[in-house]
Amino acid sequence: MNLSEWLKVLLLGIVEGITEWLPISSTGHLILVDEFVRLQQSEEFMEMFNVVIQLGAILAVVVLYWKKLWPFHTKKHEEQASWFSGSAIKLPEGLKRFCDRYCYMDQILLWLKIVCACIPAMVIGLPLDDWMEEHLHNSTVVALMLILYGIFFILIENYNKKRTPRVTELDKLTFKDALLIGLFQVLALIPGTSRSGSTIIGGILIGTSREVAAEFTFFLAIPVMFGASLIKLLKFGLNFTGSELAVLIIGMLTAFGVSIAAIKFFIGYIKKHDFKVFGWYRIVLGILVLLYFTVF
Repeated sequence: MNLSEWLKVLLLGIVEGITEWLPISSTGHLILVDEFVRLQQSEEFMEMFNVVIQLGAILAVVVLYWKKLWPFHTKKHEEQASWFSGSAIKLPEGLKRFCDRYCYMDQILLWLKIVCACIPAMVIGLPLDDWMEEHLHNSTVVALMLILYGIFFILIENYNKKRTPRVTELDKLTFKDALLIGLFQVLALIPGTSRSGSTIIGGILIGTSREVAAEFTFFLAIPVMFGASLIKLLKFGLNFTGSELAVLIIGMLTAFGVSIAAIKFFIGYIKKHDFKVFGWYRIVLGILVLLYFTVF
């Protein structure tokens, strides 16, 4: 591979690292970039690459939020009060003692809520994966979804302006809330929609603050993207050429580094601003894409 090809890989990693966390559709942007900046790789490899590169971005969440996500003590803590005191959760006494000594139960409950939120996408997305790749992964669908969800963002922010969030802390999110957010995530199966955009919209509509919706969206991405990447890898097979493996690793590492900065920016941004700017961005980009592919 020559220098221009490596620069293209870096560009794709940068695009993924930024757009995975902003509500503007990472898959949609990768499909659009591929229209103009094509790697000298097979179509089958690029379909896999556009999904698996997102693992690099997901690892950034794991690194940044490790303390919130890791559910086990490194040493046993025998003197702390039982987490189960006053709790309605019924478990065998031996299991309760084990959890009190070695587990952070708040983190375990968070992971159970994440699993709950993943169920709708698994049930609906897995059977339709091949059909969606064949019929929906194109610039026209991406452009239309960019425009449609851009309008949704603006309308929902106007609707949400005078509302007080019901859930302002992540541990107050219920299993019902998690499942409802998971249902909104199903909408993101259409490229151009944005997984983070769909789940953040869902969170806001059911009454969470922007910060809670964004953090839960970040965490929800971990099992979703690991699962999606595994499926793509198995479909593609593990017989990579040296060039293909290098492209994948460089793309993931680039996405990881850029995602660290993008997540920090996004969390800081939403503490002071709403999502309207992302709505307008989506609308303008969608219109430009439609015009370009209509003319050319």
